[in-house]
Amino acid sequence: MSLKLTILGYNSAVPKRKVAPTAQLLEVESRMFLIDCGEGTQVQLRKAKAKFSRINHIFISHLHGDHVFGLIGLISSFQLLGRESPLHIFGPKGIQDFIMNQLRHTESKCTYELLFTELDKTESVKIYEDEKVEVFTIPLQHRIYTNGYLFREKPKLRKLNIDAIHGYPEIEICDYENLRRGRDFKLENGELIPNSKLTFDPPKTQSYAFCSDTCYWPEIVPIIKGVDLLYHESTFLSDLQEMADRTAHSTAREAAMIARDAEVGQLILGHFSNRYEDLSVFLDEAKPVFENTILPEQLGVYEILPKEETV
Repeated sequence: MSLKLTILGYNSAVPKRKVAPTAQLLEVESRMFLIDCGEGTQVQLRKAKAKFSRINHIFISHLHGDHVFGLIGLISSFQLLGRESPLHIFGPKGIQDFIMNQLRHTESKCTYELLFTELDKTESVKIYEDEKVEVFTIPLQHRIYTNGYLFREKPKLRKLNIDAIHGYPEIEICDYENLRRGRDFKLENGELIPNSKLTFDPPKTQSYAFCSDTCYWPEIVPIIKGVDLLYHESTFLSDLQEMADRTAHSTAREAAMIARDAEVGQLILGHFSNRYEDLSVFLDEAKPVFENTILPEQLGVYEILPKEETV
């Protein structure tokens, strides 16, 4: 397992006593990514026993308060904790002004660098990449400019078949890296040994898609096709379809339709309206459309398994 999701909060605009607004912590290949930062996120991070120093990249879906009002507090806490490493913040155009104004009016300064990547594209684009992970935007349709985010592991190296390799004395340890990268091996007599005879297939890559506030928007299906885990907002049930359409939110049934059509491994619903006390009604509506649907738990931790291994 190399992807782990912690739900820090999943409520809609008004916090509940036991449920915080939207925020998630995603661990991918030992990297910590914070997704959205509603009010109280840093308290939730403390409860989750997360190390603040490991958070170097924050992804904000849109500038509604329940997704971003906790960010300035977290930035300030980083300062008080003596942070020195840069903090990368991805979000809609305007997020830099939003944060820097708060710092200016409170006469606060950062001892570390804030690096903003402002987004304004209406098509999916790659916004982050390193040697193991890449992140893409998922353009959504809400009342203001909004993106979800798709996190994908890059293809992993192949596994060495040591027994097979030992059958060819010419293959030295220094050749192992090339084999792991999929290259064939050429013997001194010119014979080419296919890589498939010397290695095993690599572990399957894993993926996670976060879709925050949005109306039903099937255009995202090709972007998130086949992801192992999908979080999709479901603010309302279908009996309030008109309200969902008017406020640019989704129903549980619509979230399940997206999961079904995208053939994802598992769906987590979230961002519920406070009018619902018993959240099991969301499962009642979603499961007939997409069976592998679950509800989030505050501070719940979810190991993201390849699709065929999800239970």
